Amino acid sequence: MRRFEELAWSETPRGEISLRRRIEPTLKVDVYEVKLGDEFLMSSLFTVAEIELARLGLAQAKGESLDVVVGGLGLGCTARAALEDPRVSSLVVVDAMPEVIDWHERELLPDAAALVRDPRTRLLLANFFELAASDAGFDVEEPGRTFDAVLLDIDHTPHHLLHPDHAPFYTAEGLRRLKGHLRTDGVFALWSDDPPDAPFVQLLEEVFGRVDAHVVTFANFLTGGESSNTVYVAR
Repeated sequence: MRRFEELAWSETPRGEISLRRRIEPTLKVDVYEVKLGDEFLMSSLFTVAEIELARLGLAQAKGESLDVVVGGLGLGCTARAALEDPRVSSLVVVDAMPEVIDWHERELLPDAAALVRDPRTRLLLANFFELAASDAGFDVEEPGRTFDAVLLDIDHTPHHLLHPDHAPFYTAEGLRRLKGHLRTDGVFALWSDDPPDAPFVQLLEEVFGRVDAHVVTFANFLTGGESSNTVYVAR
């Protein structure tokens, strides 16, 4: 087996995007990584917080038949974790990069089949932030449809954005537009690479009312210690 393999590569308007598989010599496991240009976007080495995004968000959702939106497909960790909740009856996964959706549809990633073959799943090629700001919302087949939960993992943090065009979303008006696509008691959950940010918590409280900022810790063998991410849950 090769120690390193580039599984897919494409030129995009935002730069070169690639999916790579390598063997991590310390742990002796396969690692899948996504790079956009020279920047590492995600790695299968550290997925605890992406999974907890789904679990913590859906833990606050009410009802026995949940309609869920995941913003950002990535390696599929959040979407697959959402499908593990038996209450989820439909899942719309929004991603702006056709290459990322193609990787999953071609099943280049481990466990991709569990996601794309699940009848509850629909992969939607679209800009999450444009849909959030629109009146039609996240279902092009049923404009105005509302959802029980929106789980978002696209930008690194509410301040460290993949693209400046995302900035209007992280304002009171942008979040109110998103809230308009949620049902009564609907949940918005957001992953962030930074510690809890007090001004952003205050902003979420202004729009949603109740907010929890969960610090998710995980072992980091690269540092020999622990690392952490934040999952905000607002409702």
